[in-house]
Amino acid sequence: MRRLLVLRALGLGDLLTVVPALRALRTRFADAEIWLAAPPALAPLVRRTGAVDRLLPVRSAVRTPPTGPPPWRGPPPDLAVNLHGQGPQSVAALRALTPGELWSYSIEGAPPWRDDEHEVRRWCRLVSGHGCPADPTDLRLGAWRGSRGPYLLHPGAASAERRWPARRFAEVGRELAGRGHRVVVTGGPDERDLAERVARGAGLPAGSVLAGRTDLAELADLVAGARAVICGDTGVAHLASAYGTPSVVLFGPQPPSRWGPPGDGPHTVLRHPSLKITVAEVVSAALERASRRPASAARSRR
Repeated sequence: MRRLLVLRALGLGDLLTVVPALRALRTRFADAEIWLAAPPALAPLVRRTGAVDRLLPVRSAVRTPPTGPPPWRGPPPDLAVNLHGQGPQSVAALRALTPGELWSYSIEGAPPWRDDEHEVRRWCRLVSGHGCPADPTDLRLGAWRGSRGPYLLHPGAASAERRWPARRFAEVGRELAGRGHRVVVTGGPDERDLAERVARGAGLPAGSVLAGRTDLAELADLVAGARAVICGDTGVAHLASAYGTPSVVLFGPQPPSRWGPPGDGPHTVLRHPSLKITVAEVVSAALERASRRPASAARSRR
């Protein structure tokens, strides 16, 4: 049996943007064993893509490039696919395994890297150029089921410049709760204090803060069951896209043309300098998105 190794040693949103490329590989190499080198915390969603047979755990390279080859065992992979980036470190990491073939940007014969390209289309273009036609809209992990669920506020983000002020998230939560809606606040374990500040500022009842209390699979289920998601340019925005959940995504320095949700989905993107995004326009967009069910049911993939 042929064995393929794909490298994407990054975060939640990064994984979700390569789902169409992974599925294109799965279709082309239906009888092969596909391994994904990625952080082990992503395992629940790796399974939900339906495209990967095995996870090869590696440390996250979000903040620093890969420092060596993935811990591959046995004969070299028949094919290594670099969905990680264009840098020399990721190319060298895969070349060190002496694969039978390497697909990557920044190697001889590769298509050109485009800085202004949307992240989903970038990786679809790479695999499509090697005979694996990829559909950039094939992002779904499941169907939205949250028309009666809570509004989900996710105030955190990996970098400070991508975070809308906590007090404004609190004002949004207060406004929505004042209209009779249930509101919950999510985040990672290190964002618990931030979530608590938002909940206190919004006057939310005990039990509304779910930050640090969910694993990744539970967070995905919360997003799928939310009435609408309000968040910054972060992984939870990509989860909303993956489940077709209505969302309001607040963009700062990164342009939506590179990381934004699908244009035909139930998503509203707000982008100006973050302090100029007003509470009123976020509340208005969230209520409008939640008031109408997406026009068509999403395609769902196991």
